[in-house]
Amino acid sequence: MNPTIENNDHIVQDKWNKVEEIKAMGIEPFGRKYSKLNMVEDIINSEVEFDKDPENYNEVFQTAGRIMAFRPAGKKAVFGHIEDQTGRVQFYIRKDVVGDEAFEVISKIGTGDFIGIKGGVFKTGKGEFTLRALEFEFLSKNIKPLPDKFHGLTDVETRYRQRYVDLIMNREVKQTFITRTKIVSFIRTFLTKKDFLEVETPIMHPIVGGASAKPFVTYHNALDMELYLRIAPELYLKRLIVGGFDKVFEINRSFRNEGISTRHNPEFTMMELYQAYADFEDIMDLTEEIITNTAKEVLGTTDVVYNGKEIKLEGFARIHMVDIIKDVTGVDFWPEMSVEDAKELAKANEVHLAPHMDTVGHIINEFFEQKCEETIVQPTFVMGHPVEISPLAKRTKNDGRFTDRFELFIDAREYGNAFSELNDPADQKSRFMDQVAEATKGNDEANAVVDEDYINALEYGLPPTGGLGIGIDRLVMLLTGAESIRDVLLFPHMRKK
Repeated sequence: MNPTIENNDHIVQDKWNKVEEIKAMGIEPFGRKYSKLNMVEDIINSEVEFDKDPENYNEVFQTAGRIMAFRPAGKKAVFGHIEDQTGRVQFYIRKDVVGDEAFEVISKIGTGDFIGIKGGVFKTGKGEFTLRALEFEFLSKNIKPLPDKFHGLTDVETRYRQRYVDLIMNREVKQTFITRTKIVSFIRTFLTKKDFLEVETPIMHPIVGGASAKPFVTYHNALDMELYLRIAPELYLKRLIVGGFDKVFEINRSFRNEGISTRHNPEFTMMELYQAYADFEDIMDLTEEIITNTAKEVLGTTDVVYNGKEIKLEGFARIHMVDIIKDVTGVDFWPEMSVEDAKELAKANEVHLAPHMDTVGHIINEFFEQKCEETIVQPTFVMGHPVEISPLAKRTKNDGRFTDRFELFIDAREYGNAFSELNDPADQKSRFMDQVAEATKGNDEANAVVDEDYINALEYGLPPTGGLGIGIDRLVMLLTGAESIRDVLLFPHMRKK
């Protein structure tokens, strides 16, 4: 008995027996190369004339895939379905066509195995499109039985832990990841056509920076130093603008050592871009253009339904954070006030404050997050974040309490973050020092070390610049209707069993 067999599973044992029988026939049960000339989708979409007589085929196809259904039609023929990433098609194999030797192996194969078929197409009496084999080749044996064909793979935990089985059994899951690839590919092409240069920046950073988040820590033996998996590529990308590139972008994996939820995974995909001589309003226009055109490309429409809500992905609203707080709660933060007064407003409105939230700016942000985010359904750019929570953003020209920054919200979720980049090295160093102070007060997402090299880069000169980060995973969720981020990650992180 093979060591992979668990609990003396008779089905698995029978499959291993079939392996030995196939070997005895001189056939490799776990085969080698096969010349696959046609994808299943190409065969189905072909405009060839149907004919039941193999001698009349004016076009022959050669494809391969996994058997997803298999049934004998007497002793001299079999029907079944094979599937590849593009689709599923019925096949028909007759002994008198493929020959006795090739047909002999039919008794050794079944659902889950891989085969190659060369043949023409016809329609059955019931009108089903069918690939009729002229030649047939066994390619690889399946050992583990597939889940029940009527119930599929429905256990969510198993689907995420064994994504390979999920992809075999659920075509809609496979389609989600095909759509994900199309989304990323379109964004890459879209930006390249706008003269953005795609770059790669380090994943391991000597200093945490670019966002407020808790990092993963690793250690490099040869350098004898701690390194951090990047929480964002921002500071490296802006160094490239300092170096003379006008437009850069990176589609990257970033890592944050935080909780797991339907919206969060420890590693995730972002798209970040920076454009010299632009500001946050230019980037706002670009952000809407990216999302609107991506929806048109992959869905053919800007109208989507998500979480039971009809959402239109064009004509995005724009509102200042202080204004939306006033609209939702009636509290007006435009007049300047003391921290004590702001804390009283928070208490009266049941807005919880962590110990390090001891500025008016922090309190304004908590009002928005706790009272206003959940009210946003249609795409909305929320602008004017307080300077205390925006350490890398340029201050608003006429009111230094706020910044030229926006976050894009759709259905109560953030999809993008952008601002006019802070390019004053003295102001930037002061903001970094404020972050260090926050870290000492218990904010484990604040950066506890000043990035002196980044300050040095700013002193060489950063032109006026607009920057943007878009969460690719969340955008894929929106455009595929996925309720959990795990549904759009091929291999999401899971707790130990």
